[in-house]
Amino acid sequence: MSTPRFPKVVRKPKKNQPVMRTTAVDPEPFLSALTHGKSTSNHPAKHQIFSQGDGADSIFYVNKGKVKLTVVSSRGKEAVIAILSQGDFFGEGCLAGQVMRMATALTLTAVSITRLDKATAVRLMQEEPAFNELFVAHLLARGIRVEEDLIDQLFNSSEKRLARVLLLLANFGKEGKPETVIASISQQTLAEIVGTTRSRVSFFMNKFRKLGFIKYNGHLEVHSSLLNVILHD
Repeated sequence: MSTPRFPKVVRKPKKNQPVMRTTAVDPEPFLSALTHGKSTSNHPAKHQIFSQGDGADSIFYVNKGKVKLTVVSSRGKEAVIAILSQGDFFGEGCLAGQVMRMATALTLTAVSITRLDKATAVRLMQEEPAFNELFVAHLLARGIRVEEDLIDQLFNSSEKRLARVLLLLANFGKEGKPETVIASISQQTLAEIVGTTRSRVSFFMNKFRKLGFIKYNGHLEVHSSLLNVILHD
């Protein structure tokens, strides 16, 4: 079995950026170089990638589309814990010793997903410092997001939480240009993410539309002016 040769990464500092700081590394060249322990598949919306309680033996990378992670309590109550999009990894708990999936991964839109066996992912991180750096940055960003979500739930109103979710779905705050037009997502799913009822989500969505913060007619368009809801006390 031949060992794939991974691409060399040449980093160039951004304009007015100190040389000691590095720009983000694209994981796709590393994933494309793999010849074993990897598979790429396409799925329609509402496809279950894995289920809570399944064996955990691989990690996944979102090439295109959106995926939601949900958990179900022993009493059957479901909660959405994350919405993932292009460039996100998930299922990485297996690298920390998890033997079972702690959540269910379900596609929100048509997606393209790359699956890496646990052993392949570990070897890639050991042999490629640049990829390892990227993956650590992903884990840190995920931890920060979880912390922000917790603070959001504890201190912000459901109206502000909904505004934040919509802005995150449109990639406001991420590197690159925001995707103002986002994939269709049900009000029930938004309610599960926000932690409120569908009727409250419907009320606030209509309010945002009347104020010109969002527009929907077959698709949902999010405007940067929605930030005013979060910034206003």
